[in-house]
Amino acid sequence: MTVMWKIIHLDEVNSTNDYAKSIAEESPEGTVVIAKRQTAGKGRKGRSWASPQGGLWMSVILKPERTDPRLVFVGALAVVDTLADFGIRGWIKWPNDVWVEGKKIAGVLTEGKAEKFVVMGIGLNVNNEIPADLRETATSMRAILGKRLEFNEVTNRVLAHLGRWYKLFQEEPLNVIEAVKERTLLINREVTVIHSDGEISGTAVDILEDGSLLIDTGEVRVRVVYGDVSVRPGRYG
Repeated sequence: MTVMWKIIHLDEVNSTNDYAKSIAEESPEGTVVIAKRQTAGKGRKGRSWASPQGGLWMSVILKPERTDPRLVFVGALAVVDTLADFGIRGWIKWPNDVWVEGKKIAGVLTEGKAEKFVVMGIGLNVNNEIPADLRETATSMRAILGKRLEFNEVTNRVLAHLGRWYKLFQEEPLNVIEAVKERTLLINREVTVIHSDGEISGTAVDILEDGSLLIDTGEVRVRVVYGDVSVRPGRYG
């Protein structure tokens, strides 16, 4: 099924995800909330996400037959393909970030209500200025290309790719997992994953069918369902 987008534009909101969750049950699938600015944008684990004017801050209401944590990959793939449309090579940093040349350019956050709805938040640095204290770890499309981009064109491309990947995900989720493997920077890289029970270091060898990360510690292979991944310095494609 192809999703029809219905876009709600806001000048400012605390969080597009929070706004979308508040209207999700009575709104049709494909409702998109886009704000020029977020005053309380958030990432995983409630972390703050700087959201000044010039970036793409949006949340999409989806109503799949069942909730699935692998949906986060749909948003990440849409961002990577959008970047490619503008000549930028992006990589998925499992599970929900997109990096370019070792710096974060986008993040995806999925939240929802079991069997009711999923809200997919996407934050993509487009024309926004990256604060000086973050320029070692974050970048934007404008910084990479050296020019401002047409904001609506970026938005439309993200939604077009999102609709395509969402449709593919509904038909066969494993095809999406395979696409993530092709676009991730983790496979065969030395990584450390920090999670609530401690940390695991080793070589990332695979992303499994359920979306988990498989790490070879040198002694055992460990399946990681969640956590913060750091990658040893090296080439990013």
